[in-house]
Amino acid sequence: MALPPLPRLELEEVEDMSPDAAPGFLRLRRQRLRLRRDGEPSEPFVYDHVERRALDAVVVAAHYRIGGERCVYLRSAIRPPAALRPVALRPLEETHSLGMLWELPAGLVEPDECSPEGLSRCAARELEEELGFDVAPGRFEPLGPATFPSCGVIGERHHFFAVEVDPQRRGKPSEDGSVLEQDALVVSVKMAEALQHLDAGAIEDGKTEIALRRLANW
Repeated sequence: MALPPLPRLELEEVEDMSPDAAPGFLRLRRQRLRLRRDGEPSEPFVYDHVERRALDAVVVAAHYRIGGERCVYLRSAIRPPAALRPVALRPLEETHSLGMLWELPAGLVEPDECSPEGLSRCAARELEEELGFDVAPGRFEPLGPATFPSCGVIGERHHFFAVEVDPQRRGKPSEDGSVLEQDALVVSVKMAEALQHLDAGAIEDGKTEIALRRLANW
């Protein structure tokens, strides 16, 4: 059954109330907005969200086949917002590895990469930085439509790609110079095992789950 048409709603800014602050990776936007439904304006309301210079990101599923079975590469990452979750706000007990995640390679789309060709260049750059594969941008294939990972907080889209790689041609990842990327583990796992890890909660990253399940049905 087809979904019904979405309501026709429009947002307009009444006032920019963003606080003045020194430039950082993220910028808080505090706006007084008004919603129009069929031309009728709502009462103004205040809404907070964040912006950054590079907004969207690519997610890359690098895979290969051995003995007819597909395998995929994962990389470890520490995510401070997850690791520093306030104890008082945790509904469930967390493990000692809180904030340490298995992820697919991913990275931000730079302003000069905001085009279909630019997304492929970005995917190639991130693949080399995080896994060590030097692959031409033209070999990356879209892996389904883009998604909004956290649309209540930031307008970022994730753009998914799949690329077949040769395990024998993997070099040392160049990384991006960030402390958070140093000494990351890179592993390859069978696709069937990756899905089992998803079901068991061993892979907690949302964008990685979306890409892996799409790749499994590709």
